[in-house]
Amino acid sequence: MLDASALALLAVGTGVKLLLWPAYHSTDFEVHRNWLAITASLPVGRWYYEDRSEWTLDYPPLFAAFEWVLSLSARLWDPRIVDIDNLGYAAASCVAFQRLSVMVSELVLVMALRRVVRIAGSTVQSRVAAALVFLSPGFLFVDHVHFQYNGFLLGILVYSLAFALEGRDLLAGTTFAVLLCCKHIFMYIAPAYFLYLLRHYCVVTSGRRRRLDIGASALRLAALGSVVVAVFAVAFGPFVAMGHMRQVLARLFPFKRGLCHAFWAPNFWALYTFTDRVLAIASRFAPHLITADTSQLSSSTRGRVGDTRFAVLPDVPPLATFAATLVAMAPACVVLMRRKLDAVHFVQAVVLCAYASFMFGWHVHEKAIILVLVPLGLLVAMSPSRYVLRMHAVLSVAGFYSLLPLLYGAQELPLKAAILLIWTLCSLSLLRADGAPAWSCLARIERLYIAGHVPLFVLTELVPGVFGRLQFMPLALVSVYTALGVGYSWFGLARAFCRL
Repeated sequence: MLDASALALLAVGTGVKLLLWPAYHSTDFEVHRNWLAITASLPVGRWYYEDRSEWTLDYPPLFAAFEWVLSLSARLWDPRIVDIDNLGYAAASCVAFQRLSVMVSELVLVMALRRVVRIAGSTVQSRVAAALVFLSPGFLFVDHVHFQYNGFLLGILVYSLAFALEGRDLLAGTTFAVLLCCKHIFMYIAPAYFLYLLRHYCVVTSGRRRRLDIGASALRLAALGSVVVAVFAVAFGPFVAMGHMRQVLARLFPFKRGLCHAFWAPNFWALYTFTDRVLAIASRFAPHLITADTSQLSSSTRGRVGDTRFAVLPDVPPLATFAATLVAMAPACVVLMRRKLDAVHFVQAVVLCAYASFMFGWHVHEKAIILVLVPLGLLVAMSPSRYVLRMHAVLSVAGFYSLLPLLYGAQELPLKAAILLIWTLCSLSLLRADGAPAWSCLARIERLYIAGHVPLFVLTELVPGVFGRLQFMPLALVSVYTALGVGYSWFGLARAFCRL
């Protein structure tokens, strides 16, 4: 049962989210409505072949099963929702059902955060941190306006991390396997799980000299491997039996997409792309110094599919981003190789792996910053150091600000500004380390950086016309400025976690 404070938080959250129902919704709304129709109307063997809509099913089977469960209620609510030929259907009844489905599925996150609060001793800090995670602009913007089910999926992740914090490693690994079979983007943090479970659960030592107990270690490794294989067998087994795995994998890993999304996620490649743009413009004034192929400039803003080509700097193949991501995960490996390893170190490694994939991954969406912020929020709930709280403040402001362009309509302008401002003020004043609020813990340059989002908002949201023909500039400035904050906090946390 939920206690009074949890029920109050849920009530406040529900009220805010109900107010967001009339807001715009993105193409992801039709994506998920179409998935409801696919899973409700077709046999399982046709789910990953159906292509009447361009929004084909490209999530793993357990999420498809989740959509099928929702479709059972959708058929009773409004049968037209699950009509596979009713493309683009967005009647008021459909909007209400899908908005409500996000809110109900987010109860998984509520229950998981409640578990973390109990682990942290139900302190004021843990309750505030959990409330800020639940009511974060990330979930409000992406799930309840733009439209996705990140609260449900991140709730499963929080459950997995909570089990690890409780010392229930086998259950943590099983839960993570379920999560991977719901959305494969979480494979980016799989290295942290692999190393942690191998060292903390599978390796058993005995005696005064802590010698390896091969028999006990083998049994634990077999137990962990068995439950993971069982989860994947349940999820993918039917498609293997039908001979459809190649088609499923082709849907899950569409490598034809380019390096950057149309709106560059605030990571290293945003800085790389912006540098290329600046050099291309400079080449017009100094063609004898800089050679540029300006015909390639549009490739970095094409969006959903297509290769990203650069005018001046070398093109970046997928293999290069994969290698860079692996190198960037080195700090996580350092954390997990400590002699005295505990579950808090594991959560730190998860944060660093998520950071690495966000900073250097291929075709990263700006929304993926939530995967970094949620586990980092759990660390903040558990008596963080002043330095960790500083990095959390910088990342949360930069990361959530980078989501503002998702809500591009004029009617959403005051809404997104108010939500981000209120959340930021609460975070900076209510979260504490050593008794001091987050704002007082910040260094001068960090305060200036956070305050710099105000003129950035004025420039890119209120008077974007000042850029004239440089229509890409407002979005580019948001990506670049927030990328600086994301990169700064990544470097700071990597250094802090490796030292602790």
